[in-house]
Amino acid sequence: MDIHANSDNQELIRLRADFPGHRIWRSIRYDGRYGDWVATLRDPKAGIDPTVIQGTAKDLRNALYTERAKASKKGLW
Repeated sequence: MDIHANSDNQELIRLRADFPGHRIWRSIRYDGRYGDWVATLRDPKAGIDPTVIQGTAKDLRNALYTERAKASKKGLW
Protein backbone atom coordinates (compact mmCIF):
# COMPACT_ATOMS: atom_id res chain seq x y z
CA MET A 1 0.00 0.00 0.00
CA ASP A 2 1.34 3.44 -0.94
CA ILE A 3 1.23 5.51 2.26
CA HIS A 4 1.88 8.74 0.37
CA ALA A 5 -1.08 8.10 -1.97
CA ASN A 6 -3.33 7.34 1.00
CA SER A 7 -2.23 10.54 2.70
CA ASP A 8 -2.95 12.51 -0.49
CA ASN A 9 -6.39 10.90 -0.76
CA GLN A 10 -7.17 11.86 2.83
CA GLU A 11 -6.06 15.43 2.18
CA LEU A 12 -8.23 15.56 -0.95
CA ILE A 13 -11.23 14.47 1.12
CA ARG A 14 -10.51 17.14 3.74
CA LEU A 15 -10.07 19.87 1.12
CA ARG A 16 -13.37 18.94 -0.53
CA ALA A 17 -15.15 19.02 2.83
CA ASP A 18 -13.61 22.35 3.83
CA PHE A 19 -14.19 24.09 0.48
CA PRO A 20 -17.50 22.84 -0.96
CA GLY A 21 -17.74 25.87 -3.26
CA HIS A 22 -14.93 24.43 -5.37
CA ARG A 23 -14.47 21.23 -7.34
CA ILE A 24 -11.10 19.97 -6.09
CA TRP A 25 -9.02 17.38 -7.88
CA ARG A 26 -5.49 16.35 -8.86
CA SER A 27 -4.12 16.91 -12.33
CA ILE A 28 -2.48 14.02 -14.16
CA ARG A 29 1.06 14.51 -15.45
CA TYR A 30 2.35 13.40 -18.83
CA ASP A 31 3.77 10.23 -17.22
CA GLY A 32 0.44 9.25 -15.64
CA ARG A 33 1.38 10.27 -12.11
CA TYR A 34 -0.55 12.80 -10.07
CA GLY A 35 0.51 16.42 -10.52
CA ASP A 36 -0.79 19.74 -9.25
CA TRP A 37 -3.72 20.29 -6.91
CA VAL A 38 -6.57 22.10 -8.68
CA ALA A 39 -9.73 23.86 -7.48
CA THR A 40 -12.39 25.03 -9.91
CA LEU A 41 -14.90 27.57 -8.60
CA ARG A 42 -18.51 26.36 -8.50
CA ASP A 43 -20.00 28.92 -6.14
CA PRO A 44 -19.12 32.61 -6.61
CA LYS A 45 -19.50 33.11 -2.86
CA ALA A 46 -16.43 30.89 -2.35
CA GLY A 47 -13.89 32.83 -4.37
CA ILE A 48 -12.99 35.15 -7.22
CA ASP A 49 -10.62 33.27 -9.52
CA PRO A 50 -12.29 30.58 -11.65
CA THR A 51 -9.39 28.14 -11.23
CA VAL A 52 -6.67 27.90 -8.59
CA ILE A 53 -3.66 25.61 -9.16
CA GLN A 54 -0.95 24.85 -6.61
CA GLY A 55 1.85 22.32 -6.31
CA THR A 56 0.89 21.01 -2.87
CA ALA A 57 -2.27 20.43 -0.88
CA LYS A 58 -1.06 22.87 1.78
CA ASP A 59 -0.50 25.59 -0.82
CA LEU A 60 -3.93 24.95 -2.34
CA ARG A 61 -5.56 25.17 1.09
CA ASN A 62 -3.84 28.52 1.75
CA ALA A 63 -4.84 29.82 -1.69
CA LEU A 64 -8.47 28.79 -1.10
CA TYR A 65 -8.51 30.64 2.23
CA THR A 66 -7.28 33.67 0.31
CA GLU A 67 -10.02 33.16 -2.28
CA ARG A 68 -12.62 32.96 0.48
CA ALA A 69 -11.30 36.23 1.96
CA LYS A 70 -11.43 37.94 -1.45
CA ALA A 71 -15.04 36.88 -1.93
CA SER A 72 -15.88 38.05 1.58
CA LYS A 73 -14.39 41.51 0.90
CA LYS A 74 -16.56 41.77 -2.20
CA GLY A 75 -19.61 40.96 -0.10
CA LEU A 76 -20.11 37.56 -1.72
CA TRP A 77 -19.58 35.40 1.38
